[in-house]
Amino acid sequence: MTGSGAEPAAAERPKLEDLARKVGVSIATVSRVVNGRKGVSREVRQAVLAAMDDLGYERPDRTRSAARGQVGIIVPDLTNPIFPAIAQAVVSLLSQEDFIPVICALPGGGRSEDEYIEMLVAQGAAGIIFICSAHADGQASLERYHRLRGRGIPYVLVNGPRPELGAASVSNDDAAAIRTAVQHLASLGHRKVGLAIGPHRFIPSRQKLAGFRSALADYLGVDDSAPHTATSMYTVEGGQSAANELLDSGHTAIVCASDVMALGAIRAARARGLRVPEDVSIVGFDDSTLMALTDPPLTTLRQPAAAIAHAAVHALAADMAGEQSSHSPVVLGSDLVLRASTGPLAAP
Repeated sequence: MTGSGAEPAAAERPKLEDLARKVGVSIATVSRVVNGRKGVSREVRQAVLAAMDDLGYERPDRTRSAARGQVGIIVPDLTNPIFPAIAQAVVSLLSQEDFIPVICALPGGGRSEDEYIEMLVAQGAAGIIFICSAHADGQASLERYHRLRGRGIPYVLVNGPRPELGAASVSNDDAAAIRTAVQHLASLGHRKVGLAIGPHRFIPSRQKLAGFRSALADYLGVDDSAPHTATSMYTVEGGQSAANELLDSGHTAIVCASDVMALGAIRAARARGLRVPEDVSIVGFDDSTLMALTDPPLTTLRQPAAAIAHAAVHALAADMAGEQSSHSPVVLGSDLVLRASTGPLAAP
C-alpha cells in the first residue's frame, strides 16, 4: 500500500553561513574555528563554538590530533566556593588551548598532594597548576616543588607566592583588599572594626592580617591589632566562632577573610538578636557564587577568579613553550562589591 503523502523533510544541517550570521563574523572566520586553525581570538572562537551548540552543528572531533597533554589542577577542596570557581575558569581556558584538564581535590581522607603529583607525573602530565595548595602553607615543606622543577615539569602557584621557589605565581592582593574594606567601614563611622581570619600559617592569612594592621593604623589610629583580631577556621562555624569573640568585645563591624566565614558571622549576629547591617556590619571576601542572594546580600571583596585563571594558564603555557625568561609574580587587585550587609554606625 502506497503512502498518500511525501515523507517529511529532515531538518537541514546548519551551514557555515548560518554560524557566521549568528555570531556576526565572516564565513572564513567560522571555517578557521571549525577546522581548528589559528588566527581567531579566544572570544570569537568561544562565540562560534557556542553558536554551533545552539544551532545543532556537530563539533569536529579533534581530540586525537589536537590534544596537547594533561594539565593537573590541584585544589585544597571543592567546598569553599572560590576554589571551584578558579578551577572551573582554568579548566575552560586549558580546554580552549587543547589541553586535557585533570582536577585533583584534596578532601580529608583522600589522596595527598604528593600522591596526586606522582600520579600526574606517571601519566605524563605536561604541567600542574596549584591553587592554594601546600605552597600556601607557610609551615609546609617545599621539597615536592623542588622535585618537580628537577624533573622539568612546569608549574604555577596560585594564591600563595613563594619567591624562594623561583616559580611562576599568580595571586590576589589580599593586603590591599582588606585595607579597602576597613577604609569603607571607617567611612561609615565604625571605630571598632574587627577581623575574622583563618590560621596564620597560611600565606593569604598573613597577607590579610598585614593589610588589616596597616589599615587600622591609617584609618582608625589603632596601633595594636591583636584585640581586634579573632582567629578560627575558614568555615561557617569558624566565622561564627570568630564573630562571637569580636562581638563580645564590642565590635560594630567585622571583616571576614572569606565569604564562608562571613555567613557564619551573620549567623552569630542573628543568634544574639542583632540586625545586619543596622547593628553590625559584615564584609566577606571572594564574592563567591550566590553571595548576591544571601540575606542580606553580602558586601564583599571580589577575588578576580577569571583573571587569576587567565594569568595562571598564560604563565604555564609560556613556561611549557620555553618563553618564560623570568617569573615575576602576578598580583591582581580586588574590587569592593557594595551590597546590603554594611551600613552606617548605629546612633548610640
